[in-house]
Amino acid sequence: MAPIRFVLNGSERSVDGFAPTTTVLQYLRGTERLVGTKEGCAEGDCGACTVILEEPDAVGSLRRRAVNACITFLPALHGRAVETVEHLSAGGDLAPIQREMVDRHASQCGFCTPGFAVQLHAAWRAGSLTDRQSVKDEIAGNLCRCTGYGPIIEAGVAVAALPRPQTRAADATMAARLTDLRGSGTFRYEAGGRLWFSPGDVDALADLYAEHPQATLVAGATDVGLWVTKGHREFEVMIDVSRVADLAHVEEAPGRLFLGAAVTHAQATRHLATLHPDLGEVMRRFAGPQVRNAGTVGGNIANGSPIGDLPPVLIALGATLYLRRGDEARSLALEDFFIEYGRQDRAPGEFVAAVEVPVIEPNERFAAYKISKRTESDISAVLAAFKLRFEGRTVVAARLAFGGMAGTPKRALNAEAALVGRPFDAEAAARAAAALEDDFQPLDDLRASADYRLKTAANLVERFRLELLGGVPTRIAEVA
Repeated sequence: MAPIRFVLNGSERSVDGFAPTTTVLQYLRGTERLVGTKEGCAEGDCGACTVILEEPDAVGSLRRRAVNACITFLPALHGRAVETVEHLSAGGDLAPIQREMVDRHASQCGFCTPGFAVQLHAAWRAGSLTDRQSVKDEIAGNLCRCTGYGPIIEAGVAVAALPRPQTRAADATMAARLTDLRGSGTFRYEAGGRLWFSPGDVDALADLYAEHPQATLVAGATDVGLWVTKGHREFEVMIDVSRVADLAHVEEAPGRLFLGAAVTHAQATRHLATLHPDLGEVMRRFAGPQVRNAGTVGGNIANGSPIGDLPPVLIALGATLYLRRGDEARSLALEDFFIEYGRQDRAPGEFVAAVEVPVIEPNERFAAYKISKRTESDISAVLAAFKLRFEGRTVVAARLAFGGMAGTPKRALNAEAALVGRPFDAEAAARAAAALEDDFQPLDDLRASADYRLKTAANLVERFRLELLGGVPTRIAEVA
């Protein structure tokens, strides 16, 4: 068994004896006494625990991303580097974002301030801060209960105008250092009889999962982390898929987009946005940047949530899912993967490997809509995605998919049937909207009532029709 080896604020650490479900936040505050990193929500929503994670990329440099320490497990740091708010001013001078926040009094009670500073610093280093809107987008995963956003945004805008430091040589040196710490082969860690594995290739993953079919797979831990922090669960065996290079593959080919299961939402966003602007907008509103930097395409599918944002969009597009178990691989239409609430078509030891997304053809029209109580960083009450194929003005194929309307992401087959074989006019839209009552019996919950969900879904069908005809500000070309 090997210890967890990583770099913390520039210094190497080699630790063991911690349960695999120990969070990075618990370690930082309890062991290192780095208390600038705060615990707010313990579920990845408030951003008070934001840290910067660094790891080698494919070209010998560093990949930097801001993540939530409260739901990142300590063994996930192996072969990586983590930077906390204390390190931003390690040289004695405040980092530019810290200086701007001080000068603009961008803090009230101060609890959230370190998270904002780390998030905006990471975004500045990555070149993501370009204008006022980009600053707002980058802090969508940070909450200030004192409502002090104005000065914080102004500080971010000021930093966006500053030149970024050139650290190519230093990054290459750190990448080599982390590669050495990581070692080769599968990382195996044990504490208290509980195991953590981090395989480096898909064959090793398949063998491990076949040997331990009871294991919990974890990538960004944006869901599993909550099972620990909120559900207080423990796991005998955990397998980290975030280092499996084969699962982090993205390929854009004629007619399709191929996304490996370990591709993060942040990485997937720019590729999906090329298929249609609505896909970029849905992904922009997918949680906050810290969650998008950690959560994966495969994780959002495999957890089978009825309110996951990505599955209904991919179902409407006609995506194909690829799974693997041992040496066997198979594929199926994504909508067939979801059987009922909490149950998917996945055998013990079988894992999601990739998803293939068809491009939108010239004779197809697409739209996706997310309805939630907040614009950013909120769970959908209803997510609708529509794709219609036309011959002239006649609909010849329809795919209408919804999240939040049933126990699984699901197509509206009766509504689709009401559209096919006729023009997409007001009468057809009304028939499709009425048919939604045969497709879904939504639940009442804290996010929305069943009646609200049905009415909203029906209204979105009509909105799609009006957008196609130019009746409202359109994001889609008019149907010929």
